[in-house]
Amino acid sequence: MTEIWNSISEFFALFQPRHIIEYGGLILLLAVVFIENGLFFGFFLPGDSLMFAAGLLCATGVLNHSFELVISSIFLTAVVGNMFGYYFGKKAGQSLYTRKDTFFFRKSHIRIAEAYYEKHGMKTLIVGRFLPVIRTFAPIVAGLIAMRFSSFMLANILGAAAWVGSLVSLGYYLGHVWPDAEKNLGYIILLLILITAIPVIRTYWANRTHGKSSIK
Repeated sequence: MTEIWNSISEFFALFQPRHIIEYGGLILLLAVVFIENGLFFGFFLPGDSLMFAAGLLCATGVLNHSFELVISSIFLTAVVGNMFGYYFGKKAGQSLYTRKDTFFFRKSHIRIAEAYYEKHGMKTLIVGRFLPVIRTFAPIVAGLIAMRFSSFMLANILGAAAWVGSLVSLGYYLGHVWPDAEKNLGYIILLLILITAIPVIRTYWANRTHGKSSIK
C-alpha cells in the first residue's frame, strides 16, 4: 500500500512547477504553456505558478537561461497557444456543446468562459490569462462565437504580455531580493493557486445558481 501511495505521490509531483522546470528545462516549460493555452485538456496545468517559478528559478540559476530568453519564448508560446485554441473552437463549433463530458473535457468549463465573455467581453482574453480554466477555454470560446480575428489577436497579445510579463518578472525579482524564496516556493505557489482560484469558483457558483433559478 505504501509503495502504491509513493508512486501516486511521485506521479503528481511531476506536475509541480519546480519539477517541470528541473526535469524538462525550458522545452518542457514551453510545452506546458502551449498545452494550457491552446488545448482543452490542459486546463489543470499550473500556468500561473509555472510562470512565477520560471522567473524565480531563472534568477537562482536552476533554469540556466537568460531572463530575456525565458520571458520572450514564454510570451510567444502563450500567443501561439491561444491562436491554436481559437482555431480549434472555430472549427469544432457547436459540436462542443454536444460533446460527451470526460475527465479532460467538461461543457461546464465552456459555460464558465462564456459567462466571463458576457460580463467582460474582449477583456476576458486579457483578464482570463490570470484565471485557471478560463485561460484555457477563453480562446476556444472566442473561436466558437466567431470573434473577429484582429480583435482576438490584439487581446491575445496584450493578455500574454500582461500575464507572462508580470508573473515571470515578479518571480525573477523575488529570486534576487529574497535568496531564500526558492526554499519557500511551495508555499508561495499555494498562495498563488488560492488567489487565482477564487474568481473562477465565484463565477462557477454564480453560473450554477443562475441555472437553478432558470429551471425554477
